[in-house]
Amino acid sequence: NLRVFTLNTSVKALYVEVLEPQLDSLESDFDRLRNSLKNDWNIQEVTCSIHVLKGLQEKLRKGNWEITVLLYYKETAAPEIIDIQAGYSEIQTFGLAIDLGSTSIAATLCDLSSGKIIGSMGIMNPQIRYGEDVMSRVSYCMMEEKGLATLNNSVIDGLNELINKITETYEVNSDRVFETVFVANPIMHHLLLGIDPKELGQAPFPLVYSDSLNFKSKDIGLILNTESYVYTIPCIGGHVGADAASVLIAEQPQNLKDRTTLLIDIGTNAEILLAKGEEIFACSCPTGPALEGAQISAGQRAAPGAIERVRIDPITKEPSFKVIGCEQWSNDEGFMENVSGIGVTGICGSGIIEAVAEMRLAGLLDTNGLIGSEAQTGSNRCISSERTNSYLLHSDAKVSLAITNMDIRAIQLAKAALHASFKILLEKSKVNRIDNILLAGAFGSQISPTHALIIGLVPDAKVSQIVASGNSAGAGAIIALLDTDSRKEISSLVKRVHKVETAVEPTFQQHFVEGSSFPNDSSTHPELFKFKDLPNVNFNQKRQRRPR
Repeated sequence: NLRVFTLNTSVKALYVEVLEPQLDSLESDFDRLRNSLKNDWNIQEVTCSIHVLKGLQEKLRKGNWEITVLLYYKETAAPEIIDIQAGYSEIQTFGLAIDLGSTSIAATLCDLSSGKIIGSMGIMNPQIRYGEDVMSRVSYCMMEEKGLATLNNSVIDGLNELINKITETYEVNSDRVFETVFVANPIMHHLLLGIDPKELGQAPFPLVYSDSLNFKSKDIGLILNTESYVYTIPCIGGHVGADAASVLIAEQPQNLKDRTTLLIDIGTNAEILLAKGEEIFACSCPTGPALEGAQISAGQRAAPGAIERVRIDPITKEPSFKVIGCEQWSNDEGFMENVSGIGVTGICGSGIIEAVAEMRLAGLLDTNGLIGSEAQTGSNRCISSERTNSYLLHSDAKVSLAITNMDIRAIQLAKAALHASFKILLEKSKVNRIDNILLAGAFGSQISPTHALIIGLVPDAKVSQIVASGNSAGAGAIIALLDTDSRKEISSLVKRVHKVETAVEPTFQQHFVEGSSFPNDSSTHPELFKFKDLPNVNFNQKRQRRPR
């Protein structure tokens, strides 16, 4: 859901009547068009490319000196004529809002004349084959001779494939797309533009350029209308990018005068914003891809067949789960028949969070993140594997899906990094009370707030204070596409944000260690313990040393 805003796009169609040329006049056709725009529409100055000029005379005469021009308004320069149609024409104008994530790319197609959202579509970011997270892509650029060109070509090819797919699906001619707005984290921003991100891989993490950019789509190889433009939302700094700035456009926490809001956009790299009225603090946090289902033994992305919801009976220790693409739970009658077409293929991010939380609730997992054995838990689903245990979630003729101790470790590392980041932002902002917690991002919107609290993925709060806001970065991109006033607002806002580099803070390590355990203490998590009792179990059996 988008907040209320005024439709005010950068692309506007104007009908113009141009005076015919006279023998005693030295004015060119373009001069007379410029004069008409000045007199009829109060447009003082206008530019256009050679490509557009080539068709001007033919269209003026074909329309009997009446034409419709499409103007592109820029923040700092004169508007530019990007299309001309003979006579009065309802020029079809479309725009794309693209959230360029390190794992997936999401595009939304909008009608610029009405503001209507036509449809959305996404693909996996093809750069994944060169590195699952942004830092491994920085390494790829540094280690491979043509690493930067490879990653840049890969993402441009992926974008053109996505543009092709979305315009074909919704029967829109890609030649009628006149603007694309991008949001991305700083490294994806640089790779999109073909800029070497190596400086972002080492302290003090400077960007080449952090303000908004406005340039022709063809400059980076996007296959759209020749004259169409790209607008990039400004980055906040170092590892806090345009995606975080875009969340501010969508959610407007800076307008909540007496409230503190924590916004967490969880992806492979999490951006965290703390708004204390108009004062905003920001940091980034390398959570890794575990929370999105990668680096998990049975993990997969959120697609049909993936387990997305999990419940474990605390008495019997038996699981039930829900799979994407099937309405029923696994313990419902008829589940096996209904799921047979897609199968149960793996577990995605939201499923992992719930599985770990449910294991903690059922006493299968202790506060240190160890899974108990069959003898310790009384469940034959706890299977010994090498020196650790796993919990068998599902098994059939095709697949066996278990949560391993290595999976738990990956989740622990991600949530410990998040915990340390929250703590440091609270220290820096001198905030001791959070009123709202917003979980943003495609992944954040799927997380159950209760389960996020149980494993300590978010700071202790009432469940009612935690809201999944959906893909706020993508929503901000749509708003920036449809309302140019929001661009001015964010350009001034990003300059006021206090950016915190958590990794160099002296308290980071201490907070990281604290955050790696699963909550077991009502003094640190009073809100959680008001409505949930967590079993006090400990499965750490230190091995006896053999006498020499």
